[in-house]
Amino acid sequence: MTKQVFETTWGGRPLQVEVGQLAKQANGAVLVRYGETVVLSAVVASKEAKGTDFFPLTINYEEKMYAVGKIPGGFIKREGRPSTDATLTARLIDRPIRPMFAEGFRNEVQVTNTVMSVEQDCSPAMAAMLGSSLALSISDIPFEGPIAGVEVGRVNGEYILNPTVEQHESSDIDLTVAGTSEAINMVESGAQEVTEADMLGALMFGQEAIQELVAFEEEVAASCGKEKMDISLLQVDEDLQKAIYNNYYETMKTAVLTEEKLAREDEIENVKTIVKEAYEEQITALEEEASDHLAQEVNQIAEDLEKDVVRELITIDKIRPDGRKVDEIRSLSSEVGLLPRAHGSGLFTRGQTQALSACTLAPLGEHQVIDGLGVEESKRFIHHYNFPKYSVGSTGRAGSPGRREIGHGALGERALSQIIPSEAEFPYTIRLVAEVLESNGSSSQASICAGTLALMDAGVPIKAPVAGIAMGLVSDGENYTILTDIQGMEDHLGDMDFKVAGTKDGITALQMDIKIQGITEQILREALAQAKQARMEILQQLTSTIAQPKEELSPYAPKIEMMSIDPEKIKDVIGKGGDVINGIIDETGVKIDIDQEGNVSIASSDAEMIKKASGIIKDLTKEIKPGEVYLGKVVRIEKFGAFVNIAKGKDGLVHISQIAKERINKVEDVLHVGDEVLVKVTEIDKQGRINLSRKAMLKDDEKTDDKKDSKSTKE
Repeated sequence: MTKQVFETTWGGRPLQVEVGQLAKQANGAVLVRYGETVVLSAVVASKEAKGTDFFPLTINYEEKMYAVGKIPGGFIKREGRPSTDATLTARLIDRPIRPMFAEGFRNEVQVTNTVMSVEQDCSPAMAAMLGSSLALSISDIPFEGPIAGVEVGRVNGEYILNPTVEQHESSDIDLTVAGTSEAINMVESGAQEVTEADMLGALMFGQEAIQELVAFEEEVAASCGKEKMDISLLQVDEDLQKAIYNNYYETMKTAVLTEEKLAREDEIENVKTIVKEAYEEQITALEEEASDHLAQEVNQIAEDLEKDVVRELITIDKIRPDGRKVDEIRSLSSEVGLLPRAHGSGLFTRGQTQALSACTLAPLGEHQVIDGLGVEESKRFIHHYNFPKYSVGSTGRAGSPGRREIGHGALGERALSQIIPSEAEFPYTIRLVAEVLESNGSSSQASICAGTLALMDAGVPIKAPVAGIAMGLVSDGENYTILTDIQGMEDHLGDMDFKVAGTKDGITALQMDIKIQGITEQILREALAQAKQARMEILQQLTSTIAQPKEELSPYAPKIEMMSIDPEKIKDVIGKGGDVINGIIDETGVKIDIDQEGNVSIASSDAEMIKKASGIIKDLTKEIKPGEVYLGKVVRIEKFGAFVNIAKGKDGLVHISQIAKERINKVEDVLHVGDEVLVKVTEIDKQGRINLSRKAMLKDDEKTDDKKDSKSTKE
């Protein structure tokens, strides 16, 4: 294939797609140039279906540090495991693409996005999402796209497509929305307490832009797309399915309606076991290949039976497995102060989902350093999420967080970051860790609620409490039901997981994943309204437990004092090779952080040591002015005069002619090292040297040997 180039504009910036030159052995590959951002997207697929009960799709997003002219940190000096941002971006691309494959498709598909150049105002994540969809669309892989994603901001009430870095800073909405030409199928957003109507407006604004981008993709695919490969979808025998449904539908229905989660799971598994046992003799009588095929079919039909029973109960009968109304929240409870040594802690329970959040406060110098492709270099608010297997009563791998834990932690961070006080208001690095202790649906939103409790228990002056709720959707095409506070079964077997977090005044975070190809504006509108009602109920529960942040910090939290110094004086505090600041730290035991603007943070558990360190820094940075009078100490004697220390790190010269009213032969006739002497600043020369006068402080009739103004250590 010869190289083909396609061009358009996207958000006011040039977009160019190149096909046919690079990665020609992949099933499909495109090079996306968005401004000076360059991403190579390549897709490959196995020729045969895998023997799995799920679609084996993998999305990779690989950040290359050369893209921003950096060499990776550390000793190895090459890219290692994906960064948090890379992991989140891979998830972001996976979510709108996964629903666009046929039910029963089991061929392994791998999409690799390599970020090769980054212009900060042209999002590499959005370029990679576009490239992933385009590479699939022009390949022979049976992809039912294309899809596209865009970023939406809002500045001064006006929606902006793919905002620049500068626009991001003043935007009250940070939204990524993806979908097809007909509907939205993925949402990820943070916002500064915006209304449901404003958020819906942003979603629809994004959908219009998506339609234009999809039309461009369709032009590219029509010009250079390959013929789609023939595939075999995993399908079950219709007669076998009908027989199992006729015989076991009511039995499964009874099992599904068991209220308690673990008991319900046991009952459902019992029904599935009965179904399998009914066909066991028939399975064992067949040859190996046919036997395996029939066993797989029976297992699949048993799984489908559970799914169809749940979905029919919800859409037709409006009955949920645990008996709740469609807009009803499970029972709520909350506590604070469970962990005596943590700086703050909160426990939130909703039905059989429970999260414990612990808050740690630290000096600003303990912020997280970010080594990535973006403009952000550090952050002072961190939210982590842990999901141990015991929370769902099972065993499994324990180790570093997976993609799901990283994603849920980021969602909680996005929701809560909107209400964190500024550095000036609260000069601390803040870390929240959510431990999921029990899970039956929407543990990420429980972690947000527990995080709010922990922040208030720690005395963090948050702007307002935040609560989160997960909404679900079950649709059969004609009928649909929106569910409030979905449990695990409704999430697994339903069509949508729509998480909304916010304060009483508005939304702070939004996330939507769906298993169908898109949802309408009407469904979004209803889901947002229903979520708001639930959020208010949860907020009432949280504020009944702790109405406002505690006025005093934990006795175990570090005490911090902030002060500002002239940036020109920073070098005086640091000293040569850090000798001055290290001396202060050694003397007082405090932790000191200074930024480039001259903001100084002094932290310690000992308030007296903070005060002492603050005094030293004030002395070091004090602006000495002519005419000021100081009681100083003689620190050095020379033939031409005495050097007197008048403030920390500030020595001035009293010339021999300025020591006494009358002429003296030797400095030592009047002054000695260690003497305290009253002096006046007479001059600060161009080199910053301080000239002092003792003579100016003597009365006209005062004799030198009276020494009424000084106290000699020699006496």
